[in-house]
Amino acid sequence: MDRSVASWRNTTHDWARSVDADHLGRIRQDQAVFAPGGLPHLLLEVVAYAADEAECTGGGRCTVTLHADGSVSVADEGRGTDTRLDGHGRPVKKPIMATKDLRFFDHPEAQILPDGHPRRGMSVVAALSEWLVHTNRRAGGAWVQRYEHGVPTTDLTPIADAGATGTTGTTVHFRPAESLRAAGGAPTPDELAALANVWPYLSVEIDDRRAA
Repeated sequence: MDRSVASWRNTTHDWARSVDADHLGRIRQDQAVFAPGGLPHLLLEVVAYAADEAECTGGGRCTVTLHADGSVSVADEGRGTDTRLDGHGRPVKKPIMATKDLRFFDHPEAQILPDGHPRRGMSVVAALSEWLVHTNRRAGGAWVQRYEHGVPTTDLTPIADAGATGTTGTTVHFRPAESLRAAGGAPTPDELAALANVWPYLSVEIDDRRAA
């Protein structure tokens, strides 16, 4: 790791390029503990970050889309995930899909999500998904990255037209493992809205595109 990267202070996730395979494996081995109730819990793990952004900025909204292939996407209008440049000018980001969030994972004071279970962070969503695509837009640039079972399968790929839109925010699109999609049956939009609309600063819209 470059000296400049090593000196960065960790406040949430580790600023590193490596994947914490043991951490991801632990999650996959006990999905009943890390995703109780299946898909709704994974969804809340993602929406919680949009809620954080909304609280920091005094209000915000996100759209939860239920896709016909069993995948789910959560798009917000926040500031986007932080990125930095290492000593060689290469973009580095906190690998939030591949390492634990130090604020939440196994933390004794972790936030309790609306389903009554503790928040553990995005690594749970990624580890228990067949694939996950993270699109990030910040004022200084935008990129996209794909994960499979929590492991990055692409580098940070710049989004060429990011400057033309003038928007910021994050979109997390993921397809949970088949066992999780089956757990408890498919949630209805009303059920999801009832869980997601408890955050005071965040407005949540549910877009159901699943086949009837």
